[in-house]
Amino acid sequence: MDALAECASDLRGARQSLIAELCEHALVIGEVTLTSGARAHYYVDAKRAILRPRGFAAVSALLAAQAAEWGATAVGGMSMGADPLACAALAGGAQAKAFFVRKQAKMHGLQRRIEGPDLDAGDRCMVVEDVVTTGGSTIEVIDVLREAGHAICGVTSVLDRLVGGGAAIERAAGAPYVALSTIDDVYPERPDREPASSSAPG
Repeated sequence: MDALAECASDLRGARQSLIAELCEHALVIGEVTLTSGARAHYYVDAKRAILRPRGFAAVSALLAAQAAEWGATAVGGMSMGADPLACAALAGGAQAKAFFVRKQAKMHGLQRRIEGPDLDAGDRCMVVEDVVTTGGSTIEVIDVLREAGHAICGVTSVLDRLVGGGAAIERAAGAPYVALSTIDDVYPERPDREPASSSAPG
């Protein structure tokens, strides 16, 4: 097996591990209110999976590979969903800075909204999110970065609930959007599943 094929095989294995961890630890069945305000019959708390050794290792490898593919020099997103993901990308070997966007700028200290190393004008930002529903918080990050003069090279989520948020994010970013997994991978038998839903690329 050549190096390229071996790398592809490793990433397939990482994705399978991530999905297994999400299924076992992150999926919660029951009535919940989502960030968007919508009601749902299930919830995916991705942090329950990615903050375990196997889940963290899997998402680290996948995010670092995506950052390399897009030539990202900075990785981050809205705190706190993106905090472990930005760190995971660096742990996986991404040659990038990590940053976090606050919901509101601090009223003391440096009063920054974008935390972490200073982002340069030439930085290529990969925005990361744990779970995407409507994409609202991710689009807010994109707007904050743009207002600060930074370029978006792509957006990656751990899981997409497949209700249109991914398409909205891609339009807002003007850059590719990739979900490492979808709700079809984690909860295919859910009662509200659309018959024609598509899964994330392997």
